[in-house]
Amino acid sequence: MLSEVDKKIVRAMQGDFPIVAEPYKKIAEEVGITEEELLARLEQFRQDGTIRKFGAVLKHREVGFAANVLCVWVVPEERMDEVAANMCSHMAVTHCYDRNTTPDWPYNFYTMIHGSSRENCEEIAAQLAEENNLSQRTMLYTGKEWKKTSMRYFCE
Repeated sequence: MLSEVDKKIVRAMQGDFPIVAEPYKKIAEEVGITEEELLARLEQFRQDGTIRKFGAVLKHREVGFAANVLCVWVVPEERMDEVAANMCSHMAVTHCYDRNTTPDWPYNFYTMIHGSSRENCEEIAAQLAEENNLSQRTMLYTGKEWKKTSMRYFCE
């Protein structure tokens, strides 16, 4: 069971991260505890699995990425780890994961590519294909973005 202080910590950590010299100190002050206590509780949350990860939500259009595409690939199973490591290291790839195939959908590896234009996304995908010696891909462009928020917990 989470205490009321723990719930306050979760609420504080799911908002915008303060862009200040000591962000955890500022969050701790909002919660009403010391920075040391906040950091200790966050570490305990991480260790026991209460919080599995911290991540940023980038509003890609606001920072100049006008196009994004889900690029789906056919990757030989024996090369999956190698290809994943290569693609994950590319700056334009923000998501990278494997998926099951079906008889009418052979694509087993998905990447989210962000670029300045559709043409730029095409160039990036071509580069990734060449670097990883892959020939089968399909590019699924975003038509409309419906939601860009994370889950929110303990919000009244």
